[in-house]
Amino acid sequence: MARVNTYLNFMGNTEEAFNFYKQVFKSEFISVTRMKDMPRPTGAPELLDSDAEKIMNIQLPITNGHILMATDALESMGHKVLAGNNVTISLDLDSEEEAQHIYSHLMTNSSENSGPLAQMPWGALWGSCLDQFGIRWMISYAKA
Repeated sequence: MARVNTYLNFMGNTEEAFNFYKQVFKSEFISVTRMKDMPRPTGAPELLDSDAEKIMNIQLPITNGHILMATDALESMGHKVLAGNNVTISLDLDSEEEAQHIYSHLMTNSSENSGPLAQMPWGALWGSCLDQFGIRWMISYAKA
């Protein structure tokens, strides 16, 4: 089933923030994936030991079926969290065709070259892009 989620970026304190949100919303994490749990892409810089326990992805239901998701930006990889890149609209879609259609149209007049949707290690077709209005989107489709 398709759903819309809010995806947040933090500078290394995702776990602290989400433990707070867990109390606020009286909810339990759906999943927690740490940086060390993900395979490193070919040619990617080595993951520092100090970053291994940082959050790659965390998911928490907050209200009315809405899922709050987040990741830690890694200073060691040159990441910076600023107003404008700290919140992303994430769409989990019902078909590859819908994912391709929405992604390609969001890329219209974009100043960012995000490349095409790609198959990810977690089994989903996935991509992230910045639209012409400066809004960041994540598009995902995973076969049921």
